[in-house]
Amino acid sequence: MPRLPLPRTRRGRLTALGAVVVVLAAATVLWATRDTAPPAVPTQDALIDMPAAPGSAEQVKIDTTTFLPATVPAPAVLLAHGFGGDKTSVADDARELARKGFVVMTWSARGFGKSTGKIGLNDPDGEVADASRLIDRLVALHQVSTDPGGDPKVAVTGASYGGALSLLLAGTDKRVDAVAPVITYNDLAQALVPNAAAPKAPSAGTPAAGAFATDGVFKKSWAGIFFSAGSGPAASGSPSAEAPEAGQETDTGSTGAAGTAAAAAVPSVPSGAGGPRAGSADPCGRFTAAVCQAYTELGTTGASSQASLDLLRRVSPVSVTSKITVPTLLVQGESDTLFGLDQSDATARQITAAGGKVKTIWYTGGHDGGKPGPQLRAKIGDFLWDAVNGGDPGTGFSYDVQGTLRANGTPSVRTVNATSYPGLTGPAAERRLLPMTGPVQPVVRPAGANPSAVSGIPGLNGIASSTSRLGALFSNDPPGQAAQFTTAPVDGQVVVSGASTVRLQVAADPAHPQPEAVLFAKLYDVGQDGSRVLPANAIAPFRVSGLPANGNPVEVTVTLPGIVRPIEGGHSLRLVVGTTDQAFASPAAPAVFRIALAGGGTALALPVVPGTSVGTPAPVGQIVGIAVTLAIALAAVLFAALRRRRAADIDPDLAGTPLVIEGLRKKYPGGFVAVNDLSFRVEPGQVLGLLGPNGAGKTTTLRMLMGLITPTAGSIRVFGHKIAPGAPVLSRIGSFVEGSGFLPHLSGRENLQLYWASTGRPAEKAHFGEALEIAGLGSAVDRRVRTYSQGMRQRLAIAQAMLGLPELMVLDEPTNGLDPPQIHQMREVLQRYAATGRTVVVSSHLLAEVEQTCTHVVVMHRGALVAAGEVGELAAAGGEATFRVDDTAAAAAALKAIAGVGTVDVEGDLVHADLDGLPRAEAVAALVRAGVAVEQAGPRRRLEDAFLQLVGDQS
Repeated sequence: MPRLPLPRTRRGRLTALGAVVVVLAAATVLWATRDTAPPAVPTQDALIDMPAAPGSAEQVKIDTTTFLPATVPAPAVLLAHGFGGDKTSVADDARELARKGFVVMTWSARGFGKSTGKIGLNDPDGEVADASRLIDRLVALHQVSTDPGGDPKVAVTGASYGGALSLLLAGTDKRVDAVAPVITYNDLAQALVPNAAAPKAPSAGTPAAGAFATDGVFKKSWAGIFFSAGSGPAASGSPSAEAPEAGQETDTGSTGAAGTAAAAAVPSVPSGAGGPRAGSADPCGRFTAAVCQAYTELGTTGASSQASLDLLRRVSPVSVTSKITVPTLLVQGESDTLFGLDQSDATARQITAAGGKVKTIWYTGGHDGGKPGPQLRAKIGDFLWDAVNGGDPGTGFSYDVQGTLRANGTPSVRTVNATSYPGLTGPAAERRLLPMTGPVQPVVRPAGANPSAVSGIPGLNGIASSTSRLGALFSNDPPGQAAQFTTAPVDGQVVVSGASTVRLQVAADPAHPQPEAVLFAKLYDVGQDGSRVLPANAIAPFRVSGLPANGNPVEVTVTLPGIVRPIEGGHSLRLVVGTTDQAFASPAAPAVFRIALAGGGTALALPVVPGTSVGTPAPVGQIVGIAVTLAIALAAVLFAALRRRRAADIDPDLAGTPLVIEGLRKKYPGGFVAVNDLSFRVEPGQVLGLLGPNGAGKTTTLRMLMGLITPTAGSIRVFGHKIAPGAPVLSRIGSFVEGSGFLPHLSGRENLQLYWASTGRPAEKAHFGEALEIAGLGSAVDRRVRTYSQGMRQRLAIAQAMLGLPELMVLDEPTNGLDPPQIHQMREVLQRYAATGRTVVVSSHLLAEVEQTCTHVVVMHRGALVAAGEVGELAAAGGEATFRVDDTAAAAAALKAIAGVGTVDVEGDLVHADLDGLPRAEAVAALVRAGVAVEQAGPRRRLEDAFLQLVGDQS
């Protein structure tokens, strides 16, 4: 038998060993991630007789399926389907729960699938009573485990229509131990006939409290979809066709893992499989007479009688939330024009007031954006398992923030976790006030309310609101029909997390008096280029009654729809108040109204919920790719370990921290110490300015950070990895330290492509479009670099550093050689990049630029750290004081006359003075004695003062 030739040298043997390890690691990953069919779940089908509804002799049959876990008895979950679906719509979710260990019962509600009876919209005497009898059946079959007292362990969940059923059952059947409604409503009357205007702002203190005022505006588009889903022939056992986009799963990854939720969450027109039922030509379809009468009234008049409102509230969770005390998980969609965040907010407040513990999740989907994906379903399953087994699932709150950058076509998403839902058991939600401007504006409602404004299309709104281009196709405000008010551009990113409010004045035109106005408010996110996006295509309809015929205004607070939207620095918000909208019932009579901001400097009140941000886990395909990459990296580490006889240095506790420098020192031959005992830390999302005079050691520090030179002592860790020349973690850093080195005869784009090709990484990983969009080069990217100005070269260098969308970007003096307008543009580039949730470290000696660009600063001098912290904190440490006065000349003279006071400067109605240790109160007293009125006194917040105080005398 021939002998295989083996490498003769030690180096060759190690190389061969490394190759073998790589192959084995890849094979292991492929084996571990191979497709394997999940274990089958046994099922039991049954058609169960239910008592007839009160006043009816009709026997109702409910079609059920029970999914059994590996071991019974076990805790049970009743899993209800969405409107327009049936039990098959939630079969996959039921199997997930059964594999987790639950006995799961699904069923087709009255009027759906193979079940008989009339649709009562979760009537307590109909659908809710049916669900309670299903618990009886599970208990009778001895399939459900019990607690020590003999009570069955039962939870209920479902989405939309099914979510409301779960709440109604929890409020009427004491055997329910936990409930997890998904994208559902609190009050169907408020959801379908909302009014966002009230004399005062909501006082709940929660982030998405709605106005919930009476005499609302009919949401005819969504209501029509609902009615159509119950008017046609039944699906006879087949799942209904969901509305566009509703079948897509939405997940954030930060919401955890475990299993159940929504399948047919969106109301839709049944497919008709199995043929029409008798009587399908009836205009009331499969609805009860009472429900049909209420819809007919709304559809024909646009208004509802008290009887109709009472009916809608009777079949809504609001009728029982005061009785729910079991652990509750509320999952609500941020892209949902049917049941907005205000519905979940109201339910959370009511159950908390009843003594129940409420946990809340807002995710990026909804009736417009998609049902929960596997990670969120897993989170729901974990909650139910903990709750029915006596655990404490907690009262936390999390919401998803969808960014503007896209990777492989998917928007970036991060989740913000808060300890509790604001305003329930802790402090009220924070509100950031943004002043608004705009004159009194007349608006016209044309005859027939036609043409109408377009705010979106139910079921497609999630797509429409994702970008300004698509949003423009789905959003239109006819000229003359809307008033507009704007805010100034925001200084930095503001994440709106809930329902904003604004105070408005509405008046009828005396020449065309009207007793009331039906109006529609929208809040647009407007970019620096004028493009606008209507977040979630959400709109707030409101009715203002009692308008005086003489044209005097009526003042109201309008609560805008609950949204989660990051408003980037430089963007503004535009409030549009119109007279029509195609999704709602508008009065047909022509009218003219005058819309104005309320007096006294009206501000837009934006809810802000602080918390801890976490990123989104990669999808399974990306996880497999990452696993393969990690396996190869592990093999490389092993090979390096054999060569260098040492292991890689990784601190897992710092895996989420972009940069930690500890005890860093660099001593050059000859004894010169460039950096000495330097320590600081950079957290995710920060823009850190490394500040210091020339020769402070900034560039040396950055060169060590990039692995270009080796420290004499100390350590640098990036995401927990210790930096060394050639360290793999360097691929997660984008840098501009040594100069760009662009080829002048090539275009900017060609230079970037050439640079990326030299890294050996796939072209699809470069994200050229995103980097160029942030850098803002426009069409100039296709010109030869020799034609570029210095500012354009710097921006191209920044775009090069951004390729691959690195998690940490390091820039050395990026504004060198730029004039003021170019510096301003560079600042916007860096802030736009940081607004994506990544981290930027920038060294500079330009104090004003650091103050305007950075969130945090590290001050170095002669190689050592002299100060670190937030920019505002360091700026406030300067020795000067500022006084706002009525007579600046007299104030300056009075301050100069005080012994020990240094420089005194006048700036507008402000006087700045170096008090040199003199208490500010004594300076104020001297000004008052001089007859000067002092309106305001405080420290002069200038980074330059603090910097000179720290290093000025030694530089």
